[in-house]
Amino acid sequence: MINIIINWLKDVPKEYIVMLVGALPISELRGAIPLALSFGMPMTKAFWLSVLGNSIPVAPALFLLEPVSNRLRRFKIWSRFFDWLFERTKKKADTIQKYEALGLAIFVAVPLPMTGAWSGVIAASLFKIKFRYAFLAILAGVIGAGLIVSVLCGLGIISWRAVVH
Repeated sequence: MINIIINWLKDVPKEYIVMLVGALPISELRGAIPLALSFGMPMTKAFWLSVLGNSIPVAPALFLLEPVSNRLRRFKIWSRFFDWLFERTKKKADTIQKYEALGLAIFVAVPLPMTGAWSGVIAASLFKIKFRYAFLAILAGVIGAGLIVSVLCGLGIISWRAVVH
């Protein structure tokens, strides 16, 4: 599926594709850095484009998650979805509850599924962390995750082929 999308975007500059993949909720920079490296980009460029792409949706998401989810909860299907999403995030968010913004940064920095910037936004909303603290914590976590993923890619532990398959 991702190869179909990339093929569809073949005329789009590679830098934009990397930032787009970094902004997506599922791949985030955990997919964007290996993708950029597979395009032949230098590690530094791959890192910063991925961090930028992953960071762009954070501020709007922090502002909009609660009002949008409250409005959509009027519909049964969306109510179930947000209940599931918020419960799933709460189960993984013990560190955030205990350490607040620092815990949020650590939570986002761990490069595992469902622990990136998007999950950080959900957790910040659930635990009512103020915008300025949440934004800075999520940004720090994104940079931390980017460093970890970059090191793992540099060591050959993560590659684009492994991310796609």
